[in-house]
Amino acid sequence: MPVNVLCIGDVMLDVIARIDVAPQKINYGSDTASRISTNGGGAAGNVAAWLTRTSARTTIVSHVGDDPAGAALIAEFDSLGVTHENLVIAGQPSGVVVVLVDSSGERTMFPDKGANSLLEISDLPDLAGFQAVYISGYALLNPLARPAVLAMIEKIKSDGIPIYFDPASVGAMKEVTDKELHQWFALMNVLLLNEEESIYLTGSVDIERALDYLLEFSEVVVIKRGSLGAIAKARGYDSISVAAIATSVVDTTGAGDSFAAGFIAAYAAKHDLTAALTAGCELAAGCVAIVGGRPRVGTAI
Repeated sequence: MPVNVLCIGDVMLDVIARIDVAPQKINYGSDTASRISTNGGGAAGNVAAWLTRTSARTTIVSHVGDDPAGAALIAEFDSLGVTHENLVIAGQPSGVVVVLVDSSGERTMFPDKGANSLLEISDLPDLAGFQAVYISGYALLNPLARPAVLAMIEKIKSDGIPIYFDPASVGAMKEVTDKELHQWFALMNVLLLNEEESIYLTGSVDIERALDYLLEFSEVVVIKRGSLGAIAKARGYDSISVAAIATSVVDTTGAGDSFAAGFIAAYAAKHDLTAALTAGCELAAGCVAIVGGRPRVGTAI
């Protein structure tokens, strides 16, 4: 029986501008040559999309507007096989993020949340049959969506379904207090974050100390380390590390989301940390080898 994962959070249209020069060589106030593409994005949308490249089934809870961007996002979910209900909010714009990808593959994002701010507790589907829930930190960090997401978490926890949480970016976390973050972390079963975020949250560059600090709140902590792979630790056990999969990096957009999808599908099925970390790294290697934060429709990646 395949794992059924519910993804809650942001769905965006990514407008990706790839430049061949270093950021300091951008001609601000003038023109800089680039290659432009548009792709579905948003952390929750990306995780849901990448879950279709695993053995899991996936459902997305989010909102888009009744505009061309929203129509494109829904069409992509349908083509990928992501289940959804009541995504469209009439009279609202879809969320859009402009993504600047520099010559090293590093990305910088400029988001406009749009309809993502309009989540309600009534958007939560019947939880029967779900074995895991992924929640994007962007949903909790959005003050307009936060009350609904916290109400959803309360219902999910009362049903005993494990919650996997990615706290999102350092820039977004700076908008709330440490106390609020700690309260949210204590609601989650598994934390998935990158090394920059772990340093910000713990004040420590010692990754083992960071893991132990975060384990005070959640049962399992996973830290994504980019080209260094990933490390995880469960309460009462030693940490486990796996190496990254060698690949040619084209665009790092969605790398953490694809890792999360691979990890969740594997860990929810067998609770094997090593296998889950490996599955996450394998999916992330496929993501960074293509442009955009989601798998391509009609292909294996």
